[in-house]
Amino acid sequence: MRKFLSITFALALLIGALPLLGACHTASGFGHDVSDAGHNVSHDANVRSP
Repeated sequence: MRKFLSITFALALLIGALPLLGACHTASGFGHDVSDAGHNVSHDANVRSP
């Protein structure tokens, strides 16, 4: 039963991520999106740090 739930959860996660991946038409586009997200997190961390 636990294995079934973990597989179901993994499939739901992948299906949920498909629209996000659809915005990146290439692997390079995906890399740019991930890089931009990392830069935004770093910027917010620097701005909010004392």
